[in-house]
Amino acid sequence: MAKPLLPDGLWERIKPLLPPEKARPKGGRPRVSDRLALTGILFVARTGTAWELLQRGQLS
Repeated sequence: MAKPLLPDGLWERIKPLLPPEKARPKGGRPRVSDRLALTGILFVARTGTAWELLQRGQLS
């Protein structure tokens, strides 16, 4: 099994530093979880792939 890009211990240290989710009374596109977004950023930084080549939800 591959080593996770964002281990649980590291996520628990980062999570309190993130701002709370704002209310969206007018709706809009569903929000991606903060952990999934950060995992995507780490994946792009590690592999050097283009952000546009990632598919929504691919890293979950």
